[in-house]
Amino acid sequence: MSTVSAPALVATGLLLAAPCVHAQAAAPASEPRGAEEPPVLHISEEGFTLSSADKAFVLKLRGQLQGDGRFYFEDTDRTGTNTFLIRRMRPILDGTLFGFIDFRFMPDFGVGQSVIQDAFIDFRPGEWVRLRAGRFKTPFGLELLQSDMDNPFIERSLTVDLVPNRDEGLELHGEGEGGRWQYSLAAVNGDPDGASTDANPDDSFDLVARVFALPFKGREPSFLQGLGLGIAVTRGLQFGSTTNTGLAPWRSPGQEIIFSYLDNTDTGETVTAHGQHLRITPQGHFYWGPFGLLAEYVRSSQEVRIADARARLHHHAWQTSVSWVFGGKASFEGARPTTPFNPKTLEGGALEVAARYHALDVDDATFPRFANPARSVSEARGFGVATTFAFNRRVRFALNFHRTNYVGGAPDGGDRVPENVLLSRFQLTF
Repeated sequence: MSTVSAPALVATGLLLAAPCVHAQAAAPASEPRGAEEPPVLHISEEGFTLSSADKAFVLKLRGQLQGDGRFYFEDTDRTGTNTFLIRRMRPILDGTLFGFIDFRFMPDFGVGQSVIQDAFIDFRPGEWVRLRAGRFKTPFGLELLQSDMDNPFIERSLTVDLVPNRDEGLELHGEGEGGRWQYSLAAVNGDPDGASTDANPDDSFDLVARVFALPFKGREPSFLQGLGLGIAVTRGLQFGSTTNTGLAPWRSPGQEIIFSYLDNTDTGETVTAHGQHLRITPQGHFYWGPFGLLAEYVRSSQEVRIADARARLHHHAWQTSVSWVFGGKASFEGARPTTPFNPKTLEGGALEVAARYHALDVDDATFPRFANPARSVSEARGFGVATTFAFNRRVRFALNFHRTNYVGGAPDGGDRVPENVLLSRFQLTF
């Protein structure tokens, strides 16, 4: 019998153990690694959405298309032109980054123009506080804050002539208690009444503040859950020049210019914004089942100058609209059909019927030094009726009729001919 020494036994043991050690070390490498979850693609009436599995990164593509018709009746002065047009054509890109940064980019190719309507980011640490930067709707007018996709009327009321539209700046905003209260505080370049701006023509900014409450949302009594009340103000210093006056023309429901300040084509002199601009608007709405009501009042106080003449002008506008939805529910977000329209059975959909009365009053001190009474009206009073058939939440066909009466705005101290306009719209959103 041969004898094996202790060192040989140890060496043999190491050799025998080595494969086992190697196999144990290699085992984890042979195990399949846990692959990351694939992104999620979702397609629905809400648009096309691509997102990470945890929703921290989201990209949503939506769109809006409005094909309109405008037809004027008893237009003896031929101020309006009968026409078909693409009122709005907007691709909309929304998204979320890292779970707390939202963004939107929305150009518009309607009415033969190419403009950027929205381009902003939202830093969102919580629903109660968000910081928005970029180009967005000024948080002021109630009807203007309602999406034009949801408004029961094809064109907005005369109140928007005194309301700032879109502007660049910063906005701190948020809501609490499930949306029972909302607030906005913004610093923006400063829009003229009834217009949007792309740049700041002076060194001043406008401050905007708005609060809105739905005190009964999610509470009893249930019929008051759609009651919302609020108030908004803007304040700033605006200084225009002959090339950028800081002022804008105002339009009728038929989108015809009915008021403009004097410029060098009238007298060789130009009216410019020159000093403080202050606006205030109490506003509210009430929705209960098929019934809807929206009302607001706007007061704009503007300092202007032409040559050596200066004045503070006070303009007013207000509107009240009521609506009723057959086969659906009324809301600030638009009529909601109980059942979508079925083309095979010709059932479903919703019919919304609405009526509106609105008015615009121009300060008497505006004439004749700051505006030509033969071209610009001093008062406008309008009544409109609207019918909208909502095939579903995304496809609608609307027909409106508006009559607007004027004081002033014609030669020899006469009144501008009333505007009678029939508006039609076929709308697709997704």
